[in-house]
Amino acid sequence: MAHIAKLRLLLFSALGPAIALLLLLSFAGYVVLGSNGILAWGDYTRQLQTAKLDLKHAQEARTELRNRVDLLNPRRVDPDLSDELIRRQLGVIHHDEVIVPLN
Repeated sequence: MAHIAKLRLLLFSALGPAIALLLLLSFAGYVVLGSNGILAWGDYTRQLQTAKLDLKHAQEARTELRNRVDLLNPRRVDPDLSDELIRRQLGVIHHDEVIVPLN
């Protein structure tokens, strides 16, 4: 009976550190494998690069649109652009006509 009591006392005394060790291992696993863990870092880096590339394309498109809007300012309309837009809207561009952009 004394051996069983000593064994029971040993198991109860080891229960606290065992729970703490399991908790520590679960936290360490979450740090590595969790949704915001080390392994997800590479995916976030790829998403950031894709987002930066999309932003660059959007800024280029915005610059082109801003230039076009500036050319269509009612106070000083670019004659070439207005001629091109009017002819395209009215459908008077011929099939053999070539429009050469200057820039």
